[in-house]
Amino acid sequence: MLEVDVKNMRQEDIAALIREADGEPLTLKSCMGQRYIGCGMKNVNLTLTGTPGNALGAYLDGGTIRVKGNAQDAVADTMNNGKMYIDGSAGDALGYAMRGGKIFIHGNAGYRAGVHMKAYGDIQPVIVIGGTAGSFLGEYLAGGTIIVLGLNREKEPITGFFCGNGMYSGRIYLRTDEKPVGLSEKLLMRKIDDEEKKSVIAPYIEEFSKEFREDYKKCMDGTFIVIEPNPKNSYKELYAAVS
Repeated sequence: MLEVDVKNMRQEDIAALIREADGEPLTLKSCMGQRYIGCGMKNVNLTLTGTPGNALGAYLDGGTIRVKGNAQDAVADTMNNGKMYIDGSAGDALGYAMRGGKIFIHGNAGYRAGVHMKAYGDIQPVIVIGGTAGSFLGEYLAGGTIIVLGLNREKEPITGFFCGNGMYSGRIYLRTDEKPVGLSEKLLMRKIDDEEKKSVIAPYIEEFSKEFREDYKKCMDGTFIVIEPNPKNSYKELYAAVS
């Protein structure tokens, strides 16, 4: 495994390092806000320490990115495939227009996580957030799954305002029994049963707890609600193409 300290390295030179890795494991130490790390990456197993800058893993098309720390805005912008694990928190617009792959955030996510996420056939993108998410979570969601666990926030709101605003496909699972603030009448909220919990979200929570060394039973404990489109009062008429 190659390890490189990139504290004072330009983002162009970091991109060259990733290309030269050609599928071999690579660790970039002491990241200091360099943008576009892992942009368009396909097959590298990449580990980062420090704080990578905006657009980490933008257009990611495979491979794995692990961050031992926090990440800034626009993580996994238009991600297509692969996995990302952030052992900290992420900024705004996490997974914008994400089309595939999985993102796991140990801590919190900022505003507009999962905006314009979409699915196609069997390709279903997934975001799991261990802490809380800011306002407009899943805005215009067009497919895929978002899970927010709210760990250690059991008596506090775990999302901001307008959760799921404009969504017309996909699901948002929240580990809470409280209705999100400002939930649109075009969306439905229901508590999920044990069967749905085990069949739909348990595999993702198992992967989350294993990666971040969390207690799986604690992560699964408590009430989960799901936010989904209301088929009788949908946003779908706002869009040109309707399936």
